[in-house]
Order: sequence, then C-alpha cells, then structure tokens
Amino acid sequence: MKISDVVAFMGHQVHVCRYREAGTLLDWMGRDLRGRRVLDVAGGDGYWAGQAAKRGAQAVSIDLARKKMLYGRTLAHPPALVECDALRLPFADGSFDAILSVCAIEHFDDGGTSLDEMARVLKPGGRIFMSADVLSRADAWPKLRDAHKAKYHVQHTYTHGSLAKLMDERDLDVERHSYQFRTAAAERLYLSLSTYGGRVGFNAAAPLAPLVALGDRSAPNERGSIVLVQARKRGAPA
Repeated sequence: MKISDVVAFMGHQVHVCRYREAGTLLDWMGRDLRGRRVLDVAGGDGYWAGQAAKRGAQAVSIDLARKKMLYGRTLAHPPALVECDALRLPFADGSFDAILSVCAIEHFDDGGTSLDEMARVLKPGGRIFMSADVLSRADAWPKLRDAHKAKYHVQHTYTHGSLAKLMDERDLDVERHSYQFRTAAAERLYLSLSTYGGRVGFNAAAPLAPLVALGDRSAPNERGSIVLVQARKRGAPA
C-alpha cells in the first residue's frame, strides 16, 4: 500500500463520524455496483468515489479543490476526477445511476441549484445518497455553532424534512433517512471537536465512534448533528 493510501485511509476512515457517515451511504448504495455509473459531488480527493469503484462502479468525483484532486490521482483506486462547479455539472441529462454527496450541500450558497443539477444528471429511477449538517441543538451553544459555521463555511443547515421538500420539488422522493450524533452530549461533542480540534480532533476522537453509534441506536431518529438521506428520482429506469 502506498503512503498516500495510508494517509487517505487515516483521514477518511479513522474519524469519529466520517467512516460511519460515508460508509452508511455506500452500504445503502449496495455492495455490488458493477455496471453502474456513480457521481460523487464535491468529493475532494475522490476517496469515497474510489470505494464505489472498488465495488465495481464507473465512478466520477467532481470538486473545485485542485490540490485535493491532484492528491487523489495518486491513490491506488482513483475514480475519474473532474474539476468543475457542482452548480454547473458538465454532464448530460440522465448520465448517472447514483449520486453520492457527503456533507457538501450545506457549503453551497444555493443548495436548491445543486439539487437541480444532481436531479438533472440522475437517470429516472436512480438514487441520491446524501448527508448534510443539521446541528439541531446548536442554538444551545451559540459560540460553538458560530465557530463551526465560520470554520467550515457552512451556509445552510438541513433536516430530513427540509431536504425532502427540496427534493420533492425536483421529482425526488425520500425513501429513508438517519440522523447521527442524536443525543445532546453527542451533538456538543461534534461541535466541540469541529471548533477546537478540527480534522486532528475528529481523528483523535475515533475511538468514541462506537459509543456515539450506540447512543444513536437508543435515541429517537428525529434530530442530530448530521442527517443521511436516500432519495429516488421519479420515473421508470430506461
């Protein structure tokens, strides 16, 4: 294994939430992705699109961060990496069977336009697998909330309900959702790590991931720091 793969593994999978977040979305997508075209929107170095490629997908990752994408090309299983704007995707209508988007929509000035583009390039019957910042209790800790939003350029937050409304307007039906960091203690941990620890803190807190997952299983699936959504585009597959 190359050093770049080890670093990518540590950054993406040894993490208090990212492995469970992106891993769940990939599990929802399926273990066997042979013959399917998958687009990762704002995929950075393309690591998670690369995991879809390992499952057999024809995977494409788009981003505007050229440095990350150049790094992604050094990985053992790189997807096709395309430098472009998520609000103006350079793909034909109905080009993809599935779309992955891991905590990206909250960073866009116009989340609706990003969903317009995702819905446009998705085939009828295709599915979107998306996560987004919710920060449902963040108003209880305004300093942490404001620091998190400023540090990560969070423009908007979403619930499964608000995402379902946006998706319904674009002929997308939400099929399931799941919140992560559901308890108040877990939400405060998430905001504290993002504010004071950043990427290093999230990685250092990875041993807490099983405890967070256990807490999520025992709490209602109604709110949390992150929401995961699976939605299907209306219409029969071609």
